[in-house]
Amino acid sequence: MKNHVRVEPVALMPTPAGCAVFLGDGEKVIVFYIEPAIGASINAVMSGVKPPRPLTHDLFSQVLEAFGSRVDHATIVKVDGEVFYARLFLVAENEVMERKVVEIDARPSDCLALAVRQDAPIYVVQHVWDELRDMTDVLRDLREKGDA
Repeated sequence: MKNHVRVEPVALMPTPAGCAVFLGDGEKVIVFYIEPAIGASINAVMSGVKPPRPLTHDLFSQVLEAFGSRVDHATIVKVDGEVFYARLFLVAENEVMERKVVEIDARPSDCLALAVRQDAPIYVVQHVWDELRDMTDVLRDLREKGDA
């Protein structure tokens, strides 16, 4: 995607106030904070752990699939102070309608939780990416201390 940076989750760490999510492109790493339950949900999927009952994001993912939809991609589009904003892009195609792309305002944590469940790409708009501090050294230090 032009003017977008594709990122992957590189680490999720519990913090006193929630969960730190580190996203990276192989050269730079950024961080934002999410609720602990969503962090645990994302971490479980990334670790291959299947919960005994569907969690909220599992349910939403299953509903999308039941209606012939899927997560196409998620994009972090804006940062205002400590608040990150994202858009979730869904593609629907079934026997009732032709292909339709839907763009929805969503929290980055929800976008990430759904994207990892459906192996969908995650992007950050280039100008947002450029404005964010590189946290590679911080993540490396935390890993050396055994915190990540």
